[in-house]
Amino acid sequence: MKAAWLAASVAFAAALVALWQVAADHGLVSRVFFPAPSRAFDFLGEWAASGELWGPLAGTIWRTLAGWLGATLLGVALGAAIASSAVTRDLFEPTVEFLRPMPSSAMIPPAILLLGLTDGMVVAVVVFGSIWPILLGAIHGFRSVEPRLMELARTLRMGRMHRLASIALPNALPEIFAGMRVSLAIALIITVVAEMLSSRPGLGQMILFAARNFRSAEIFAGVFLLGALGYFFNAVLERAERHFLRWRPAVGNG
Repeated sequence: MKAAWLAASVAFAAALVALWQVAADHGLVSRVFFPAPSRAFDFLGEWAASGELWGPLAGTIWRTLAGWLGATLLGVALGAAIASSAVTRDLFEPTVEFLRPMPSSAMIPPAILLLGLTDGMVVAVVVFGSIWPILLGAIHGFRSVEPRLMELARTLRMGRMHRLASIALPNALPEIFAGMRVSLAIALIITVVAEMLSSRPGLGQMILFAARNFRSAEIFAGVFLLGALGYFFNAVLERAERHFLRWRPAVGNG
């Protein structure tokens, strides 16, 4: 059944691309703004063959994953601290609620002033923008631990860190993974925007240069590549989620 749905989804995507190709070939859409997808795929092949693609692609992947991993570690640590301590909650929650609504793109100019036009600046902005789904998921997950389990752990004289690792963290993992999947997509988006604004070598810069020179086929080539990259990231994370949450029947059998 799963293979059939996968085949149907691939067939649907292929049909959309084929329909776009036919519309472009027959002049039903403007080739200036909507070039045939075959032209975009031709550019992708040329970039790969010439080696022009690999440096920017590696840069985008590195910045995305570095920022996302930083957001994951920081989000889980802060979520555990806020959920398990009233003092920490009172200390951090007002700041979290103040910073959370801020658009990530608005933080790029201050980050440039503080860190310069560097990869560190891009990673810092990605951490800021992608931490919130993980942090909120971690807070909710750690707070939803069954109180009687924690009381039992205290009765058995389990230490605080032992309780956290053995009881609280496994209970929070489903919520954390849900936040991580949302966060990874946000991290890729923010990386591309930051590359455009800071002119760091990457897919965002390639798309921006193509737009400035009105090379629409190259723009769509970059967009297709970003879509494929996001799909790959999500597939890998989904596989990791199934592995780490295999004790849950709904996940393990999905």
